[in-house]
Amino acid sequence: MKKSLNTLMIVLLLVLSTTLNAQIKNAKTETVKVYGNCGMCKSKIEQAGNIKKIAKVDWNQDSSMATLTYDSKKTNQDEILKRIAIVGYDSDKFLAPDDVYNNLHGCCQYDRVAKVPVKPETQTMAITDEHANHDHSVMQTNEEPKTNQLNAVYENYFSLKEALVKTDGTTASAAAKELVASINAIKMGELKMDVHIVWMKVVENLKKDATAISESTDTKKQRGSFNTLSNSIYELIKVSKSDKVVYYQFCPMANDGQGANWLSKENNIKNPYFGSMMLSCGKVVETIK
Repeated sequence: MKKSLNTLMIVLLLVLSTTLNAQIKNAKTETVKVYGNCGMCKSKIEQAGNIKKIAKVDWNQDSSMATLTYDSKKTNQDEILKRIAIVGYDSDKFLAPDDVYNNLHGCCQYDRVAKVPVKPETQTMAITDEHANHDHSVMQTNEEPKTNQLNAVYENYFSLKEALVKTDGTTASAAAKELVASINAIKMGELKMDVHIVWMKVVENLKKDATAISESTDTKKQRGSFNTLSNSIYELIKVSKSDKVVYYQFCPMANDGQGANWLSKENNIKNPYFGSMMLSCGKVVETIK
């Protein structure tokens, strides 16, 4: 009887594994150590690592081993472990910030090895000699990046906005193509951790909307995609910041009277949804510094 139950459990696990791999394209599975203690840890670790149809984490409380199954074309082991570190759980590659670990519930505070923790604002990685010679390793540093690689994304967005202000569908299409290229050029591993989390959330929508605009010269269609594109850019720029002050603006008449937002480098209103028809319709609702 016991043997039959064990066999049934194995079959069920195989079925679940097959189902999971079918949902995640280009599936790759790896097992890594993630430190934790209890069922609460399991819930937080898995929630931090999971991304629908992209990544799935299954953490074993007894062994502290996490099974990562992910789309190898959209993410990788490092990106998943960074997200887990951000919520307080060390791995052998990335360490949680001290303040986050200290705020874990008492039962969740596992024994830590003596290493320097990763800080979200610097994306510092503690590297052992074992990892130091691998190409995918990130050297430990406390220096801020000299340039913000997302600036190219923002500048192309602003060029697109200006083309829509002028109701120039051809120029808008060209600007959107440049925007798609700048999105594809982003090196996710070099983003700060808090920015990386938002980037993973919005990147697919950014590509979808920018591509839709690039494939049309009809400004009416372009403006529909620009509305949702602007929402994604806003989420991103709130955490990453631009090198310059940015103004978040709103027009109540856009989007068929439902209202729509956009971002601008200028305080004065130049409406990308109506152009010369209603150029000054709108107001500044937030200043992002």
